[in-house]
Amino acid sequence: MTGVRVDHAVTSGTFSLDGETHQVDNNLWVVGDDEECLVIDAPHSVEDILAVVDGRRVKAIVCTHAHDDHVRVAPALREAVRAPILLHPDDRPLWELTHPDELWDADLSDGQVIEIGDTAVTVLHTPGHAPGAVCLSVPSLGCVFTGDTLFQGGPGATGRSFSDRPTIEASIRAKLFTLPGETVVHTGHGDDTTIAAEAAGLS
Repeated sequence: MTGVRVDHAVTSGTFSLDGETHQVDNNLWVVGDDEECLVIDAPHSVEDILAVVDGRRVKAIVCTHAHDDHVRVAPALREAVRAPILLHPDDRPLWELTHPDELWDADLSDGQVIEIGDTAVTVLHTPGHAPGAVCLSVPSLGCVFTGDTLFQGGPGATGRSFSDRPTIEASIRAKLFTLPGETVVHTGHGDDTTIAAEAAGLS
């Protein structure tokens, strides 16, 4: 029986790219047990994230991609919790738009396994919404964290710089639709869905 759980909150702020700025609500996801945890993305507020962490040791800050509404407070959070920032290197151009003077600490790679408590988190490189976008599969919890790659209702947006619709659809089919249909999809924005529900909707 795993002691690892998923904790969640919503935090609000802005998303800016290509000269446009929008108000957005981001999901905060923290995976861990009572002692240590992984923080998935670092959107708008260090304080909001720390409230979900609730005093645990943060093993790493894992970024699903480098849009500013997912990494804006990553360096500040790194200082607050003394944990490394992990990001896929293909997202360096996006990262540098928000943080031109500092880098993340370690690269994510497809198939990489991150251990938290007694649970394995597998990194799936799913480019399309962003070149270095990743999803995080946690089979023991029956879930996958998809960032902005897959939402309730379909693939993430591909109308902005560094994104591509055929690429995101190929990523979703190859890396996500091969997961069990009952897998719960924890998204970067909005409500949960399942792999089966989204597979039925993407022809």
